[in-house]
Amino acid sequence: MSKDAAATRLALVQAARRRFAFDGYRATTVRDIAADAGVNVALINRYFVSKVGLFRACLDRAVPDRDLGAPDLDRAVGGLIRHIIRSPTDEDSMQLLLLLRSSGDEAVDAIRRETLRGYAERLAGAVRAGRTTLVDDDLLVRAEIALSVVLGMTMMRTSTRVEPLASADVEAVAVPLEEALRALLGGQAS
Repeated sequence: MSKDAAATRLALVQAARRRFAFDGYRATTVRDIAADAGVNVALINRYFVSKVGLFRACLDRAVPDRDLGAPDLDRAVGGLIRHIIRSPTDEDSMQLLLLLRSSGDEAVDAIRRETLRGYAERLAGAVRAGRTTLVDDDLLVRAEIALSVVLGMTMMRTSTRVEPLASADVEAVAVPLEEALRALLGGQAS
């Protein structure tokens, strides 16, 4: 793929991510996305096949694998906390918001569920790393609860801007959040 094609794909994903996160899937049109990206609407089908394909591309980095696929609990928890303490305009925070919005479209909602399940499985795998614990339903439920906490914190700090949480300093958020995540996932706070 040429540099121009890669730049166009990136511009479309960034424009779509913003629209889907703040306006929702159903209210967002491919024309809106193309206009925001400053490109011809036909390029969405060329690069992503459809609006659904573009939505899937927006979720590909909703929570980077380096955080959830970390080889141990310390790195996985640290990665999740970094997502929450970033600024509300951060691209990663917007991507997380995509996971919170109901789309009204079954195919898109299935993609969201599949994405969340994959994150929970990778997080459970990080918890299991170095232990004899198997990834079972109990561990997956705990990982899903931990992700729910992360998504809820992201929503409270970014889209709803609930105070004083939205403007709380890093330590005021990171310390109790680490304690909560470790309690859920079975590790001691460092």
